[in-house]
Amino acid sequence: MYTPLKQPRLRPIALALASLFLLDASHQAHAQTQPEAQSEAKDMAKLDAVVVTVQRRKEKLQDVPVAATAITAADIDARGISNVADLASLAPNLQISPTPGNSTAVQIAIRGSVTTNPALSWDPTVGMYVDGVYVGKSQGSVFDLVDLERVEVLRGPQGTLYGRNTLAGAINLVTKKPSGQFGGQVSVDVGNYKARVTKLSLDLPSAGPLKVSVGGRTEQRDGWVKTAPGSSVTQLNNRDNQAARLAATLELSRDLVLDYRYDKTKVDQNSRFSQVVRSTVDKDFGFPSGIVVSTGGRVENAAVDGPSFERMNIQGHALTAEWKLNADNTLKYIAAKRDMDWKDALDLDGSPVAFAHTQRLSDFKQTSHELQLIGAAGPVNYVGGLYRFEDEGFTSNPQTFFSGGANFDSRYGFSTKADSVYGQADYRFADAWTLTAGLRHTSETKSTERYNAAVSPTGAVLAVIVPQGTAASTKFTATTPLLSLGYKLSNEVSVYGRYSEGFKSGGFNGEAGTVQEATTPFKPEKLKSFELGAKSTLLGGRMMLNVALFNNDSTDLQQAVFTATGAAASDIRNIGKANSRGIELEAVARVTRDFKLQAGYGYLQTRYKEYPDATGKNVADNVAVVHAPRHTLNLVASGTLLRTSLGELRGTADYSFTSSHYLYPYQLTTVNPALQTAANTRVDGVGLVNLRLSLSEIELGSQASGELALWARNAMDKQHIANKIDFGPGFGNLTQAYYVDPRTVGVSFNVRW
Repeated sequence: MYTPLKQPRLRPIALALASLFLLDASHQAHAQTQPEAQSEAKDMAKLDAVVVTVQRRKEKLQDVPVAATAITAADIDARGISNVADLASLAPNLQISPTPGNSTAVQIAIRGSVTTNPALSWDPTVGMYVDGVYVGKSQGSVFDLVDLERVEVLRGPQGTLYGRNTLAGAINLVTKKPSGQFGGQVSVDVGNYKARVTKLSLDLPSAGPLKVSVGGRTEQRDGWVKTAPGSSVTQLNNRDNQAARLAATLELSRDLVLDYRYDKTKVDQNSRFSQVVRSTVDKDFGFPSGIVVSTGGRVENAAVDGPSFERMNIQGHALTAEWKLNADNTLKYIAAKRDMDWKDALDLDGSPVAFAHTQRLSDFKQTSHELQLIGAAGPVNYVGGLYRFEDEGFTSNPQTFFSGGANFDSRYGFSTKADSVYGQADYRFADAWTLTAGLRHTSETKSTERYNAAVSPTGAVLAVIVPQGTAASTKFTATTPLLSLGYKLSNEVSVYGRYSEGFKSGGFNGEAGTVQEATTPFKPEKLKSFELGAKSTLLGGRMMLNVALFNNDSTDLQQAVFTATGAAASDIRNIGKANSRGIELEAVARVTRDFKLQAGYGYLQTRYKEYPDATGKNVADNVAVVHAPRHTLNLVASGTLLRTSLGELRGTADYSFTSSHYLYPYQLTTVNPALQTAANTRVDGVGLVNLRLSLSEIELGSQASGELALWARNAMDKQHIANKIDFGPGFGNLTQAYYVDPRTVGVSFNVRW
């Protein structure tokens, strides 16, 4: 029943390893001519301690008994990270794919758990947080953040401290706080495809108790897919976006501090090209020839006739009040509001033939309130809190097929109200032993309304499929515990065992094709996880090595099964049980003061334990597990190659590899020819290389310094398909592919003061 997955050649790995060697060799050659400097470097060659807030309080990463990866400000700059989409493969068993057709929504998988459909009525499996504020949906989750200081990737259920929709893990995006001292930086990037990125960050002098910083970012880039004359747009896969940020800190007293954050992102660009790689439309429907099928690799010239755009406008406000009650206890209140206007249009047939066109016109808003008590009492550290989250949204999803021969007016709305109470405590009952226990209880209400009708090209209703006023609501609760035991073998090495649970919210299928489907809720998906881990600091602080082994069992697994029997949609089902298990390795070594190596590897084995088909038969052995690559690998070498009177020559080589995986839960072996086959939505493994060479610390007067950098992303110009849509045999086997960007190269200039 198993279909082997094609693995890539290892030449990119060899290139990355060669880059590591060359960086090291260059440094060593330089250092050998300066024995005194070499001795000094060895004395200073220690890793900086990374401080994180994964347990709602500041701790060293190596002291936290959870599998977590932290990416610091230096790595963020060197690796060109500006949003969550840039994190693909940067942590073991983390897999990120752009959703088909657009660039502002992603599918994030951790340890094989994923939400594939970006529809607003469905919740993500991985929770994303910006400065402690939860971002409710995957649609619109790719927005650029100015002044990003740290990224934390937490793997495994985070149901106690983070709550709903962190079944697979959580990603924390942390921005810089205003310093109160005048300073800032401005940078300009220029690259191929007429790419232009400008960034500005400015810290203002404090005004009494008030500290303020502001920032902005703009990006424009021509599309790498050019369209023929007469097409509906002149290009596809372009970039046009702006982002802004305001941060303010008001110290009302020594013990009471208010922090306000505002962020805004605006996107107005064309959609990604839907390259058809498989189709039997002509034969099956007698449809006039014209749909172009391109299987020979990435296409950079096309012709389209349908609307093709992607527009997003997001605004977020967050206010945090932190009151230090005494030396050991702090009360924190976080209030937040986010609004999103998101629209896209896709020419799904990728041709000048009007065969399949869709649009999603969405509005979404969310509010949240959280009250936390963070403190300590002797050997006990504790966190407790109350949390409320509300959202509401609406999507109009017009669709047209067969040159207007089949048109649908599809709309749905939804709302959520969720309340929870939680607590977690660490008890150090002996010098080397720490016991952690936590519990969270969540009560949630979901509501939906649905309308769907077949309409004429002029909009006249031909047949009502789901009547206006179709609505439903449901309530459910979940209790998610945590139990962890940690033991310090020495000051440098600790081990832990952890049991945790998480859940993803239930709800209603907004894209439902029948009244029954629209009003029948699907249940929350639940996951139970056992994890064993070890964290170590070796070689006198020059090396960090972390290991985690895990076993996850999922029940009431939510799967989106794409259908094309009328309006294109996905049916969401609780399909049974699944298991995933694996190992994760992370290592960082500061070879010398100037040279650092980083490596992360994840191995993942997943399978369905129960997967009933339409007749109730268990077909678990013949269904593909989705977005679950067997191997993920990331290698980074960075260092100072040469010091000159002008500045420091620094280099970074970044290699990430993701093995082959499937995109939809289709049959592995074709038993029913009327259904899709998994092999048609399989993506090959790929290794991508990013390179950066910079001249840094260039003196520009007494108060400023500059950096000039050359960079290349996808340096090997891999023609890799990141995602697909398979309409299946019932719709002419129309299958679109969405490629990663080709090689982009450029130069950056940065000034700091």
